[in-house]
This record gives sequence, structure tokens and C-alpha cells, in this order.
Amino acid sequence: FLGLWARCPACPVCCPAQPAKLLSAPRNRLEGKVLETVGVFEAPKQHGKYETGQLFLHSVFGYRGIVLFPWQARLYDRDVASPVTEKSENVAGHGSKEVKGKTHTYYQVLIDARDCPHISQRSQTEAVTFLANHDDSRALYAIPGLDYVSHEDILPYSSTDQVPIQHELFERFLMYDQTKVPPFVARDTLCAWQEKNHPWLELSDVHRETTENIRVTVIPFYMGMREAQNSHVYWWRYCIRLENLDSEVVQLRERHWRIFSLSGTLETVRGRGVVGREPVLSKEQPAFQYSSHVSLQASSGHMWGTFRFERPDGSHFDVRIPPFSLESNKDEKTPPSGLHW
Repeated sequence: FLGLWARCPACPVCCPAQPAKLLSAPRNRLEGKVLETVGVFEAPKQHGKYETGQLFLHSVFGYRGIVLFPWQARLYDRDVASPVTEKSENVAGHGSKEVKGKTHTYYQVLIDARDCPHISQRSQTEAVTFLANHDDSRALYAIPGLDYVSHEDILPYSSTDQVPIQHELFERFLMYDQTKVPPFVARDTLCAWQEKNHPWLELSDVHRETTENIRVTVIPFYMGMREAQNSHVYWWRYCIRLENLDSEVVQLRERHWRIFSLSGTLETVRGRGVVGREPVLSKEQPAFQYSSHVSLQASSGHMWGTFRFERPDGSHFDVRIPPFSLESNKDEKTPPSGLHW
């Protein structure tokens, strides 16, 4: 299995002075149980941020990746109540709890293509989608192997390999420079791509809430507006991560969404599972991550709801989805036409 790693007794989390070797099983070998060294762990940063070119292992999903660039987001954590008398940055939704946003660092990253097959049941490896800029207004494109990673999910490591990550965009975006730390620096194509597409890539708000030890994190993205049947349709995508913070095994069975549009409509959506799956969250595989899309005939709105989980004894409980705003960009630009240079 790719992405295996050795922590104790010599991991930087437990003992920063003794960096651990990062281990990965070689592909396409009969003796696949043999592990080989692919890098050396570094001490995670408690302060500051990781730079472009930083190699890392995802602490939850276990894949190898590399940082393209950081984003600064506003994290609205409903598990941390703000004082009632304090002026807060609030979003509409269920309940009366006010939440004050705080700045938090997320990263745009490339996922190693060798690890994608092994995480596909737990995390979609096409977290970035966009509307194409041509006559087919229904066209939706996905960029494989891109993800958004929170700062605390980064386990940094170093490697002597000049191409340590296998991804079709790696050598287009990054080049090796042994005089730099980390030794992978951004090419002009990466800077141009980030500048051109940041309205559809940049995350601005992150919403988080925990119910009965199940934490739900939502990141919404505005994708653009399309004209359809003499009306405007506004599109958003949203990435959701479900994480079991307890040792009890639970399974997601149903979803219940409420979608409010500025036009005055309130839509209710119920269904089995999410994206055709009913994921099991266990101590061994505690998290599941997916992306979906929503459209409104108004420039803004908001969503909230619940996920219904089942325990081993057959009992059910509902987990709250934190309310989040759907806001369109005021300074709309032309949607991307693809990855052409």
C-alpha cells in the first residue's frame, strides 16, 4: 500500500530531534510487502506557513503531495462559541450561536498519482472543478489530483529525488533548484495559472461544526454565472469533509439539505448517502471527503442541513452541517478555458 509511514519511535511529532524515514511500498513488484525509503520526515511547523515546493504526507488520508501555494481563509468554527456581546462575522443559518471567523492557512496541493487509487474510496481526487468558457454552458471540467489541505494536516518531509511526486502538472508547475529550501520552486506557468484562475481556486471561508464526535467541515467556492433560457444561473461547488473523532464505527446513511436563495425560494433535498456512497467512518479510516455542486437563480443564498449516521446497534443520530453562505464574486472575470499555456 502506498503512503505507509513510520511514526514512533522516531517520528518528528513525538521526537523532533530524530527525523523518521517516510516509507512507501514499491509499485508493481511481487514482493510488494517490502518497504523502501522515499524521504525523511521534518518537524511540523507550529508557526508560520509552508512554502511552495514543500513535500508532505497527508496526516489523515496518507497520500504524498507537494504544496503549490498557500491560501488565507476565514475559519468559522461553531465548536468555539463567541461571546454574545462581541461583534462577530456571522453567516445565516439554523440556531442562534454566533461564530467569529479567524484566519487559517490552507494549501493548494498536488496529489501523487500513485496514491490516488488508494485514497479514492475515502477522498475524491478531483477536488477542483470549473465551468468551461465556450458555447456549451453545461460543461463542467475537473482537474485530477488537486486538493485543499489545512495546515495541521501537513506532515512535511524531504527527499533527494528530483521528481518525487508523479503528477502531469508537476514539471509544468515546479522545477528543481538544489540551492533552495525546499528545492522545488514555482515556474512562471504556476504563477500565471494561479493569477488567472484564483477566482475559482481561492477559498475564502471554511465552516466547521462537531455533533456527537462527528466533525463536518465545509468549504464553498463560487464558480461563475451562466445564462440559461433568458435567465442567469449562478454556480457554486462545495467540498465537505466528515471526520469521526471517536473510536465507535458509524456509517453515513442519509443527507438532508436546505437551500435558500436570495430570490426567496427554499429548497429541501433528501437522499441516501452522498455522491452515491454511504461511507463508514472508523478508527482506522476516520474521514471521508467529497465535492458537490449547487446552482441558484440568484446571486447569493445559503445552505445548511444534517447528515444521518447509523451506529453498529442500528440506532441513528443526526449530525449538523454548519450553515454557509453562497456569495457570487462582484468582480466576475471570464471563466477558465482549460489548462493551456
